[in-house]
Order: sequence, then structure tokens, then C-alpha cells
Amino acid sequence: MAHSQCLSGSRIHITGVVQGVGFRPFVYGLARRYGLAGWVRNTSAGVDIEVDGPAESLAAFAQALRAEAPALARIDSLEVRDRAPDGFNTFEIANSAPVAGAFQPISPDVSLCADCRRELFDPADRRYRYPFINCTNCGPRFTIIQDIPYDRPQTTMARFPLCDACAAEYHDPRDRRFHAQPVACPVCGPRVWLERDRGSGIGDQSADPLLEARSLLESGAILAVKGLGGFHLACDATNAAAVEELRRRKLRVDKPFAVMIADVEAVERHCLLSDAERALLLSRERPIVILQRRSDSTIASAVAPNQQTIGVMLPYTPLHELLLEPAPGFPAALVMTSGNLAEEPIAYTNEEACTRLAPLADAFLLHDRDIYVRCDDSVVRDPSVLRRSRGYAPGSLPLPWPVP
Repeated sequence: MAHSQCLSGSRIHITGVVQGVGFRPFVYGLARRYGLAGWVRNTSAGVDIEVDGPAESLAAFAQALRAEAPALARIDSLEVRDRAPDGFNTFEIANSAPVAGAFQPISPDVSLCADCRRELFDPADRRYRYPFINCTNCGPRFTIIQDIPYDRPQTTMARFPLCDACAAEYHDPRDRRFHAQPVACPVCGPRVWLERDRGSGIGDQSADPLLEARSLLESGAILAVKGLGGFHLACDATNAAAVEELRRRKLRVDKPFAVMIADVEAVERHCLLSDAERALLLSRERPIVILQRRSDSTIASAVAPNQQTIGVMLPYTPLHELLLEPAPGFPAALVMTSGNLAEEPIAYTNEEACTRLAPLADAFLLHDRDIYVRCDDSVVRDPSVLRRSRGYAPGSLPLPWPVP
């Protein structure tokens, strides 16, 4: 570090989607790159940075904050004010601070990232086949946040104390799970179980609930599946009798059901796909995309009666990835429709689902990571967003004109 008489100081305030997206470790890495000292912290109003260093390094640092921001971040404003250097010796990530009456945009829920997906299916990884694997670049956000600033005690993950291995990742600014608030593993995190009978309880856990759920789906059963922002009702989309029975129970006469298919290659066996539609399916938002149906698709016509299109989405959580894992004899597509009776709100708590969905489902695939805000699936018909929800909400829309 240069002598104090050669140093300058900056106070930086950033607003936008800058919490829960790896912004503080990004700032930490930038400060080390430019040889700067000071601190960064989350507040209820955004991110604050105090930093000392040579004037040219401070200028480059401020420029890089915007130019190199993490992929999930969205900077709305970045204010830099000069000040006298404070004599910092290191750069640290400080504890979060509440600001009374402040507003902080929250990141939408983000689909499973490629790194976590690789780990999910890696037998050597300690999170192998763990249905709640996530990192700073993916996983639940909006649906688990109870208050700002966005820290673990302010989320529904507060009830799961970190084990030593997860805590080491969570507190390491060089790790991609640094302050990933939903971080967990089989030792310390949420778990999945299957209930065949309403109210049979968490103690009634099968040896492999996902294997049992897959077996039930293969046999034509209807499952209530707890997802990211609420429950789905699932069945084999290629089994006409199962789809018709779901329609009868759900009191849904002819409105189309959405389907979930394991991967894009499988989607192309059932639907025509443009480059733009492929990009939408694979986007981190993972919406339901309305696609033109192939004439030789084996998906039951009762999924979308009298329609030449099907609403299709890819798995967007690790639990979905495991539930739809391709295997001989397993359905090519699952109906994944909102967990409700026609026109009712989607069920999102275990208790509510086991009561309201009991007449609709043969079994319940449940977990104990609570959903704080219910959030239905988004629906897109390229290029229009027809329902803006999971993956997009609560992100703001920039307007092309000034407003008061």
C-alpha cells in the first residue's frame, strides 16, 4: 500500500439487485486486484463501500464495479463520493446493517446453474443427488426472503444451522457459496419425504422418496410435488387416463396443462423449436414456453385439448432434475400444473397442501424448506411474457420514458 500522503478515499453507494447475487465477494476480489483497503457491506438500502487507495486505482475500481458486475446483478445507481482516506489496512466484508424505511430490490428465484448440476450428478461430490444444492449463482431467493437486508437469518433457511463444511464455504469470499443464503447439504439442510396418506407425518419417510415418487408416476398416479414457489400436481403426460383423471379431480375442463420435460433434446421429440424458443427454455428464468406440437408427439391430447401447442418447461430445481431423470420406462414428460383446485390460489405450505390437495393427489412429495412467498410459473409465448412470475418477479421493468 502506498504511503498515506499518496492515498485517496472513496465512499460508494450502489442500488439495484445487488444482494444474493455474489456482489460482496465480487467487490472483495476487485479490491484485492487493485490493492485497495476498506470494507463492503449490505444494507437495507443497497451496498455500501468505503475504500482507500491511489486515485487511479480507485477510479479503475469504480469503473470495474459496473463493467464486471456478477451476471445476476443489476445496478440501478452507483454513486461515488471522494473523502479523506481512513487509514484502512485490509479489505473486509462487514456485517449487514439495517436502514429504517429503506427499499432494496430482491433477486428473483434462479434455476439450477451448470456448476451445481454437475455436482448434483457427481458421485464424488458431498452433495451428490441432494435435492437442495445451490450456490450464489442459483437457487431460491424471492420465495424464501422474509426481510431485508438479504441474510440467512432473514430467510426461511434460518432454522437450518450450517454444518462445519457448509459454514466454511459460506464464510469464504473466494468460494462461490460465500453468503449463498440457502446453502445446505444432506448433513445440515432440508430434506424430502413422501406421504402416501394425508397427515402420516415427517416420520413416515421412505428409504428413497424420489424413487418412490417416480414409481408412482410411472404407475399412473397423481402426485402433489412441493417446488420452489408452491405445489405442482404431477402425472405422466403420456398417460391419457392419468391426465383425464387429473382434469376431473382439478375441475379443469379444457384449459391446457403445462408439462415439464427433462432436457431440450427430449423437448424436440415433441415440439418444434426455434432458436429464440430454445434460448427461452434454457434461460435462467426457465419459464413455461408455448411451443408448436409435433404431430407424432406421444404427449396425450388431453394435456391441451383442441390445441396445436403445448406449454413446456425444463427442470429448474435440483429436486425436479432428480424427479425427471431419464430412465427406461419413465415418462417422457410430466404434467406439472399448479397445485390448486380450478381458480383457487396455489398451495404453498405442507399443511395447506395436505388439506386442500388431498382430494386431488394420491401422494405428496414434501420437504421442510418453507416457502415464504408463493410464486407460480412464468408463461412466455415468444416474444411476449404472458404471465410474469417465477424467475422474473419481483424484478422491475425499465420504462422507455421518464416518469415523475
